[in-house]
Amino acid sequence: MKKDKTVEKQVKEIVDRYGAEKSSLIAILQDMQGAFGYLPKDALIFLNEVVDVPLARIYEVATFYNAFSLTPRGKYLVEVCAGTACHVTGALTLMERLERDLEIRCGETTGDGMFTLEQVRCLGCCSLAPVMRIGGNIHAYLTQDEIPKILRNYRQ
Repeated sequence: MKKDKTVEKQVKEIVDRYGAEKSSLIAILQDMQGAFGYLPKDALIFLNEVVDVPLARIYEVATFYNAFSLTPRGKYLVEVCAGTACHVTGALTLMERLERDLEIRCGETTGDGMFTLEQVRCLGCCSLAPVMRIGGNIHAYLTQDEIPKILRNYRQ
Protein backbone atom coordinates (compact mmCIF):
# COMPACT_ATOMS: atom_id res chain seq x y z
CA MET A 1 0.00 0.00 0.00
CA LYS A 2 1.34 3.42 -0.98
CA LYS A 3 1.89 5.64 2.03
CA ASP A 4 0.20 9.02 2.14
CA LYS A 5 2.74 11.40 3.68
CA THR A 6 0.06 14.04 4.31
CA VAL A 7 -1.98 11.60 6.39
CA GLU A 8 1.13 10.48 8.25
CA LYS A 9 2.10 14.10 8.98
CA GLN A 10 -1.36 14.90 10.38
CA VAL A 11 -1.44 11.76 12.52
CA LYS A 12 2.07 12.49 13.83
CA GLU A 13 1.06 16.06 14.76
CA ILE A 14 -1.97 14.75 16.65
CA VAL A 15 0.06 12.08 18.45
CA ASP A 16 2.70 14.67 19.37
CA ARG A 17 0.03 16.75 21.14
CA TYR A 18 -0.87 13.85 23.43
CA GLY A 19 2.21 11.69 23.50
CA ALA A 20 2.32 8.15 22.20
CA GLU A 21 0.62 6.73 25.28
CA LYS A 22 -2.07 4.04 25.41
CA SER A 23 -4.09 6.28 27.71
CA SER A 24 -4.33 8.91 24.96
CA LEU A 25 -5.86 6.63 22.33
CA ILE A 26 -9.42 7.94 22.51
CA ALA A 27 -8.31 11.59 22.45
CA ILE A 28 -6.03 10.86 19.49
CA LEU A 29 -8.84 9.10 17.62
CA GLN A 30 -11.21 12.01 18.34
CA ASP A 31 -8.73 14.47 16.85
CA MET A 32 -8.14 12.20 13.87
CA GLN A 33 -11.90 11.95 13.33
CA GLY A 34 -12.05 15.75 13.42
CA ALA A 35 -9.13 16.16 11.03
CA PHE A 36 -10.24 13.62 8.42
CA GLY A 37 -14.01 13.50 8.98
CA TYR A 38 -13.62 9.76 9.60
CA LEU A 39 -10.85 7.31 10.52
CA PRO A 40 -9.08 6.29 7.30
CA LYS A 41 -7.50 2.83 7.25
CA ASP A 42 -4.04 4.18 6.34
CA ALA A 43 -4.20 6.65 9.24
CA LEU A 44 -5.06 3.86 11.70
CA ILE A 45 -2.24 1.68 10.37
CA PHE A 46 0.22 4.55 10.75
CA LEU A 47 -1.13 5.30 14.23
CA ASN A 48 -0.26 1.72 15.16
CA GLU A 49 3.31 2.39 14.03
CA VAL A 50 3.74 5.46 16.26
CA VAL A 51 1.88 4.45 19.44
CA ASP A 52 2.31 1.40 21.61
CA VAL A 53 -1.17 0.02 20.91
CA PRO A 54 -1.88 -3.10 18.82
CA LEU A 55 -3.79 -2.43 15.60
CA ALA A 56 -6.56 -4.79 16.75
CA ARG A 57 -7.05 -2.65 19.88
CA ILE A 58 -7.15 0.55 17.79
CA TYR A 59 -9.89 -0.98 15.61
CA GLU A 60 -11.70 -2.28 18.68
CA VAL A 61 -11.94 1.25 20.12
CA ALA A 62 -12.70 2.84 16.73
CA THR A 63 -15.62 0.49 16.12
CA PHE A 64 -16.98 0.42 19.68
CA TYR A 65 -17.84 4.12 19.96
CA ASN A 66 -20.44 5.44 17.55
CA ALA A 67 -18.69 8.84 17.54
CA PHE A 68 -16.08 7.23 15.30
CA SER A 69 -16.61 6.22 11.70
CA LEU A 70 -14.43 4.09 9.44
CA THR A 71 -16.18 5.46 6.35
CA PRO A 72 -16.42 9.07 5.20
CA ARG A 73 -19.35 10.99 6.62
CA GLY A 74 -21.21 13.85 5.04
CA LYS A 75 -20.50 17.48 5.74
CA TYR A 76 -23.44 17.38 8.15
CA LEU A 77 -24.21 14.51 10.48
CA VAL A 78 -27.99 14.24 10.92
CA GLU A 79 -28.77 12.43 14.17
CA VAL A 80 -32.35 11.49 14.94
CA CYS A 81 -32.98 10.80 18.61
CA ALA A 82 -34.63 7.44 19.26
CA GLY A 83 -34.78 7.73 23.04
CA THR A 84 -38.06 6.99 24.78
CA ALA A 85 -39.44 10.55 24.79
CA CYS A 86 -38.57 11.07 21.13
CA HIS A 87 -39.78 7.64 20.13
CA VAL A 88 -43.25 8.14 21.62
CA THR A 89 -43.55 11.64 20.11
CA GLY A 90 -42.77 10.68 16.52
CA ALA A 91 -39.05 10.07 15.94
CA LEU A 92 -39.85 7.18 13.60
CA THR A 93 -41.83 9.43 11.27
CA LEU A 94 -38.97 11.95 11.29
CA MET A 95 -36.53 9.22 10.26
CA GLU A 96 -38.85 8.01 7.51
CA ARG A 97 -39.20 11.56 6.17
CA LEU A 98 -35.44 12.13 6.27
CA GLU A 99 -34.81 8.87 4.44
CA ARG A 100 -37.31 9.88 1.73
CA ASP A 101 -36.08 13.45 1.36
CA LEU A 102 -32.37 12.57 1.46
CA GLU A 103 -32.89 9.42 -0.65
CA ILE A 104 -30.73 7.35 1.70
CA ARG A 105 -31.26 4.87 4.51
CA CYS A 106 -30.17 5.32 8.10
CA GLY A 107 -26.40 4.86 8.28
CA GLU A 108 -25.78 6.11 4.74
CA THR A 109 -24.37 9.31 3.25
CA THR A 110 -25.96 11.28 0.41
CA GLY A 111 -24.29 11.04 -2.99
CA ASP A 112 -23.22 14.67 -2.84
CA GLY A 113 -21.47 14.08 0.48
CA MET A 114 -23.62 16.66 2.22
CA PHE A 115 -25.51 14.55 4.81
CA THR A 116 -25.00 11.35 6.78
CA LEU A 117 -28.11 10.05 8.51
CA GLU A 118 -27.84 8.23 11.83
CA GLN A 119 -30.07 7.24 14.71
CA VAL A 120 -28.88 7.83 18.28
CA ARG A 121 -30.26 6.55 21.55
CA CYS A 122 -30.58 9.86 23.37
CA LEU A 123 -29.54 13.46 22.78
CA GLY A 124 -30.41 14.54 26.32
CA CYS A 125 -33.21 16.84 25.20
CA CYS A 126 -36.19 14.79 26.36
CA SER A 127 -38.31 17.82 27.24
CA LEU A 128 -37.93 19.06 23.63
CA ALA A 129 -38.99 15.79 21.96
CA PRO A 130 -38.87 14.80 19.23
CA VAL A 131 -35.44 16.18 18.33
CA MET A 132 -32.67 15.78 15.82
CA ARG A 133 -29.20 17.24 15.75
CA ILE A 134 -27.55 18.45 12.57
CA GLY A 135 -23.96 19.58 12.68
CA GLY A 136 -24.23 20.06 16.44
CA ASN A 137 -27.44 22.14 16.26
CA ILE A 138 -30.54 20.79 18.03
CA HIS A 139 -33.88 21.02 16.22
CA ALA A 140 -36.68 20.57 18.75
CA TYR A 141 -40.43 19.82 18.79
CA LEU A 142 -40.11 18.60 15.20
CA THR A 143 -42.77 17.48 12.82
CA GLN A 144 -41.97 15.80 9.55
CA ASP A 145 -43.39 18.79 7.66
CA GLU A 146 -40.48 20.92 8.95
CA ILE A 147 -37.80 18.60 7.56
CA PRO A 148 -37.62 20.01 3.97
CA LYS A 149 -37.08 23.58 5.18
CA ILE A 150 -34.42 22.53 7.68
CA LEU A 151 -32.53 20.56 5.03
CA ARG A 152 -32.77 23.48 2.58
CA ASN A 153 -31.16 25.77 5.18
CA TYR A 154 -28.16 23.43 5.50
CA ARG A 155 -27.83 23.03 1.75
CA GLN A 156 -27.48 26.80 1.27
